Amino acid sequence: TRDEARAAAEEAAASLEELEPTDKLEADLADLRTRAGSERAAQAEARAAAQALAREIDLTTRRLTTVTGDIQAWRTRKDGAGAQIETLAARLAEAEQERDELSDAPAQFALKRRALIGEVEAAEAERRAAGDALAAAETAQKETDRAANAARDAMANAREQAVRAEERFEAAKRRLADVAREIHEVLEVEPSALLALAELAPEAALPDLAAVEEKLDRLRRERERLGAVNLRADDELREIEQQHTTLTSEREDLVAAIKRLRQGIQSLNKEARDRLVASFQIVNEHFKRLFASLFGGGTAELQLTESDDPLEAGLDILAKPPGKKPATLSLLSGGEQALTAMALIFAVFLTNPAPICVLDEVDAPLDDHNVDRFCDLLTEMTKSTDTRFVVITHNPITMARMNRLFGVTMAERGVSQLVSVDLEAAEKIIDQAVA
Repeated sequence: TRDEARAAAEEAAASLEELEPTDKLEADLADLRTRAGSERAAQAEARAAAQALAREIDLTTRRLTTVTGDIQAWRTRKDGAGAQIETLAARLAEAEQERDELSDAPAQFALKRRALIGEVEAAEAERRAAGDALAAAETAQKETDRAANAARDAMANAREQAVRAEERFEAAKRRLADVAREIHEVLEVEPSALLALAELAPEAALPDLAAVEEKLDRLRRERERLGAVNLRADDELREIEQQHTTLTSEREDLVAAIKRLRQGIQSLNKEARDRLVASFQIVNEHFKRLFASLFGGGTAELQLTESDDPLEAGLDILAKPPGKKPATLSLLSGGEQALTAMALIFAVFLTNPAPICVLDEVDAPLDDHNVDRFCDLLTEMTKSTDTRFVVITHNPITMARMNRLFGVTMAERGVSQLVSVDLEAAEKIIDQAVA
């Protein structure tokens, strides 16, 4: 390789000796640069001239297009002006013809005016005649109304007199019936036999009233001196004995019924006590579990107070939230009372489920954390029972946990509309859209 390098160096030295002198090369290079600069300047001038020529051609073309459009517009305006001139000429001819036709219109209008004036005068005369007839008819109507009012007043008076006469007649009939009944009760005869009883002839004159009353008083005094004579004593005795027998039998039946009723009441009370104690224990167990679930701990229980008999005892609630001493329900805070009441209500529902339960603003005194606990308990209740819960609330957390929302909106002033939102269906639609 050293020989090859030596040969390459020798070759390079020979080539260097064969090159022309450096001054000549630099002169040729300067000459070439000068020529290149001249050609670039000429090229730039030619490019500028070409660009100026292109701009001028473009400007001329646009001006030519504008002029052509102006020419076409003027031609169109010329054609329109010619058509308008023809139209105006036709309208002028029609106006002249109409003017010729209306030359005698004033005379015709004067004739029509005179005819209309005559018709108006005739109509005015008819109106005056109709007004006179109307006035006469109104006068006659007033007279007729007065006569009708008088007739109505007379009829009302006649009706009143007829009613009074009918009342007097009915009063007379009642008085006659009272007299006949009094005659029958006192004398035990019919009114038709009264004359025969008094030994009077039908055509004979009536005796003196004072003498009759004196005789009647004397006979009454004599009857009173005789004393009371009960002719129906035997019959009344038999009736009283029969009533006594009946009452005795009824008393025995009543005593037996009272005994059976007391036995039934005792049996019912015993069964009620057993059922109440059993239900109370079940409710108490559910209440303890639900209370601990709602409060996240703590203890609570129901106690019967004031009596050993469950049917007469009172009920007391002892609750101990986490971190607090046992206390009655009245000593708890508002939120704690609400949660305790919910636990008791749901415990009763678990013991004896109902088809529907309405909760009105029960979450109002609760904070957000306790509202979540309440909603969790409500979800558990819907899964473990068949009860449908209707919650009336304004809490957004509670509304977000519901299956369906019902609300009232007022799209128009004074017009309320019920709105329903199925949250489960909305979640399914969102899941399908995301998928």
